[in-house]
Amino acid sequence: MDRILENLYSKTYPILVFIFLFFFVCIAYIPHTSSNVSIGKFSSLPIPRFISLKTEPVYMRRGPGIRYPILWVYQKRSLPLEIIEEFNTWRKVRDPDGAEGWIHQSMLTGKRSGLVMNDLAEMYKGSNSRSEVMAKIERSVILTIISCPKKINFCNVRYNDLKGWIKKENLWGIYPDEII
Repeated sequence: MDRILENLYSKTYPILVFIFLFFFVCIAYIPHTSSNVSIGKFSSLPIPRFISLKTEPVYMRRGPGIRYPILWVYQKRSLPLEIIEEFNTWRKVRDPDGAEGWIHQSMLTGKRSGLVMNDLAEMYKGSNSRSEVMAKIERSVILTIISCPKKINFCNVRYNDLKGWIKKENLWGIYPDEII
């Protein structure tokens, strides 16, 4: 009996090891995508995604409709918001302070903006920190995002007539690996 078990074990062990290793190799090659990214049922656009306020004032409501109470009134045109859910023509958004609520899509635009999150964030002439510092931008200033190229951690931005480059980590309104 021991001889039979030993013979069976010696034949099945290599097969089990192969299956085990094959399983882990397959898992390693599964593409890693951003977590929790889906396609909006009503817009067919990615969720979550960043947008900005088209106008002012804009009312954030508790639910997706005008019958729901107003939670916040936004007075900053171009303020970046993150869409986290959709229902018909309403978008559930998150603001830079973490407040969540619903805003009608007509009050939102796909134009990208970024909110400076750090005190005196440096705006560079070029797309790296060895470039000349053109300006130091205060916290809570809203910048227009022109582009955020692949393989660099900077975004090309505009503030009034000033154009330059700012580190992504200084902005709220762009994902770390996002390319614009």
